[in-house]
Amino acid sequence: MLPYILTFVFSLILSLYLTPVMRRAALQFGIVDHPDGKLKKHKKTMPYLGGIAIYFSFLLALAFSFELDQEVLGLLLAGTIVLLLGFIDDLGFLKTWVKFAGQLIAVLVLVKSGIFIKLVFLPTYVSIPLTFLWLVGMINAFNIIDVMDGLAAGVAFFSSVAFFCVALLNGSLMIAIVAITLAGSLLGFLRYNFNPARIYMGDTGSMFLGLMIGAMAMIGSYTEKNFLGFLAPLVILGIPIFETFQVMFARWQKGIPVVRGSSDHYALRLRAAGLSVRGVAWLSYGAAAILGGLGILIMNVSALYHVVTVAGVLALAGLTSIFLLQRIKVR
Repeated sequence: MLPYILTFVFSLILSLYLTPVMRRAALQFGIVDHPDGKLKKHKKTMPYLGGIAIYFSFLLALAFSFELDQEVLGLLLAGTIVLLLGFIDDLGFLKTWVKFAGQLIAVLVLVKSGIFIKLVFLPTYVSIPLTFLWLVGMINAFNIIDVMDGLAAGVAFFSSVAFFCVALLNGSLMIAIVAITLAGSLLGFLRYNFNPARIYMGDTGSMFLGLMIGAMAMIGSYTEKNFLGFLAPLVILGIPIFETFQVMFARWQKGIPVVRGSSDHYALRLRAAGLSVRGVAWLSYGAAAILGGLGILIMNVSALYHVVTVAGVLALAGLTSIFLLQRIKVR
């Protein structure tokens, strides 16, 4: 356990150091997010480049940990591709179709590295397209939840800790190191991103996190105890998945394009209902921690009716939450 603790602490220290450095660089070079009084309601100009701090603290800590195998190198290359895409997008020079094409290329790199959905009951010609759908969905899901101070980084932190536990249970040393290193980088960044935030991660960070966590969710065995264990990653990543469908449903109801920005995010609806920014963040952290624990439980119980019961309750809770959130009016 000592190597994991040391790697976590190292990435945490690097992130605590690099985040304010990136903040000063963003302010100096004008890489900032300006409030517009509509969707961007923060009170002052906020620097981006938090995603760069997360990336470098993660990369440097990982480089000093263990030898990197093919899967991890493929993961890092794909992560770098989406990071660069997000950085260009933060500068305001990237069209939607180009960003989407870049995401597909990053996923292709992962597939060529041997990282794709591997379920015994799925043939390859089904699992590969499903991998593209899953990863592009997760990249954009983390981008969607990044609408409030500390939200995306905190949810990603708890997801990383959950997949660290999954990797330990599977005996996957390298993925456990990747997960706990990412968790340390996120915790250091949260020191400056929690309300009141002093820096944002931008698309640079959210797209990188979506790819990394989405890919970690596909690596490992979930079905040794029961064949429904493959539901575990869906439960662990319940918040970004829930948010994606909730936003899509709300925009469909309004008759606006899914890719168009709007105030239909669950976090903004909870704010409209009276919760503070910190209240929404802590509520989300608690939900992410509970879902992480339930996901690990699902893959380790042998009785199928337990899995079906938990999955059914969560599905019902999700649908009920969407219905209740739609009743909260947002502009």
